[in-house]
Amino acid sequence: MAEDSNISVDHLQFSCSICLDLLKDPVTTPCGHSFCMLCINDFWDQPVLKGVYSCPQCRETFLPRPVLRRNNVMAEVVEKLKWKDLSGGSATCSGSESGDVECDICTESKAKAVRSCLVCLASFCKTHLKPHYESPVFKKHKLVQACKHLQEKICSRHDKLVDFYCRTDRTIICALCMLDKHKDHNTVSLASERTEKQKQIREMQRKSQQKILDKEKKLQDLKQAVNTLKSSSQAAVEESERIFTEVLLFIEEKCYEVTGLIRAQEKAELDQAAGLQEQLEHEIAELKKRDTELELLSDTDDHVHFLQSFQTLCSTTKTKESPMMTINRHISFDGVSKCLSDLKEQFEEVCKDKFNKINPNVAKIQMIFPSEPKTREEFLQYFCHLNFDPNTANEALWLSENFRKVSRSGKLNPYPNHPERFDGYGQVLCKQSVCGRCYWEVECSRGGWVYISVSYKGISRKGRGKECWFGHNTQSWSLECSSTLSFWHNDVQTKIPGLLSSRIGVYLDHSAGTLSFYSVSDAMNLLYRVQTTFTESLYPGFWVNALATAKLCYSVE
Repeated sequence: MAEDSNISVDHLQFSCSICLDLLKDPVTTPCGHSFCMLCINDFWDQPVLKGVYSCPQCRETFLPRPVLRRNNVMAEVVEKLKWKDLSGGSATCSGSESGDVECDICTESKAKAVRSCLVCLASFCKTHLKPHYESPVFKKHKLVQACKHLQEKICSRHDKLVDFYCRTDRTIICALCMLDKHKDHNTVSLASERTEKQKQIREMQRKSQQKILDKEKKLQDLKQAVNTLKSSSQAAVEESERIFTEVLLFIEEKCYEVTGLIRAQEKAELDQAAGLQEQLEHEIAELKKRDTELELLSDTDDHVHFLQSFQTLCSTTKTKESPMMTINRHISFDGVSKCLSDLKEQFEEVCKDKFNKINPNVAKIQMIFPSEPKTREEFLQYFCHLNFDPNTANEALWLSENFRKVSRSGKLNPYPNHPERFDGYGQVLCKQSVCGRCYWEVECSRGGWVYISVSYKGISRKGRGKECWFGHNTQSWSLECSSTLSFWHNDVQTKIPGLLSSRIGVYLDHSAGTLSFYSVSDAMNLLYRVQTTFTESLYPGFWVNALATAKLCYSVE
């Protein structure tokens, strides 16, 4: 039809995305993409795909395997595509635009080339391409999409078409090259090498597509985890606000209750004081009145009146006096204030203790777990600088080098009493807690006996029970370093084979619940790893005997 001549068709639209050639026996997958029947079947027959049938182009997956039939309409279109550009063509072709491949035959205005011949090493426009389709002479010539730099397909030494590949030297050669420089080399035709490389490309593509599928699944998992995290965190925030609101309401209620108690006691005492005050004022007025009468009687000169009045005054009923009582002039609610102050301190202590447990529970919420470090450089990214806490050190221990080195002193040190001090075992904790991902290193003396430990802050400190000894309770984990190696937790010993290094690296991933001990030398050699669940922040700790010293290292040491 006349309209068809105005339709522009790109050869790439009818090329197989697997072999990159024009479609041969084209078939169409359910997603709408077309491939050579042989190419798509070979692709799906690969055992590595394990029964997963997907489109190589859009990666849509099909189950079960689609039954493919030759697309006769598309096959006819592809067959006629070679002639379509030529049909209706005239001797005058439109000129090429910038970036187009030009026809090598046109002498005046260069027309746009539509195909290139690998035998002629020339590119042809619609008009000059006709002989390649019409003449039997050109029947075996290889036509490809129009391309530039065809001279690169000529051997620079022999001016011959390169049509062989030397696998020994990994280069393209001509037939004459096989007779001299590449004699006795492993050589194959370009088509054979292309087939081999095409297999490699398919394998690379398969791996790439598998990686895409894996990453798309990981992306989907990540999106789902993000949504879960958002909803979970929002629920936690709402629950936190609800609980704190209830706590505030409870405190406010108790505040009103205490205020009511104080005001009620104040009112009762004031009412009693008001009644007593009124009675005392009345008694004072009566006494003053009687005193005035006595004063007047005492001043009269009339003896008869004096004696008669005296009898009257003496017979007058005495005023009722208030009961005997002691008045406290130093009234104070200081006792109430002291109780409230103690309550405040206890409340703050409980809150601090509970918040110390909340923090690690929040910190362990992670969507993405980075892989565990392998090299010392990777471990040092998580390095934390530690110092011993002198308030926890047993009296038999001596701390030096800015509280980074611990040893036995040979005598008891006059340390002040402190509730956090270990008084039964030669142990000490660090000031700093460790949470999240942390790494530190310890230099141990040869011939001694050292426990390298981590512990909850709530470990017992007083006495020589196992509840105080690192590694012998549920509160602590310990690596025993002596002539042999052992790991201790909850009084259970696990013997560890291997030689002890003077430097031990400790790696903690609090959220993942892993605690690892490494022998540090030229390489990081894992001594022992424990997998558990940590519910609180941890504190590094040490136990040393009389012959041992332990030193916390700086990362640069």
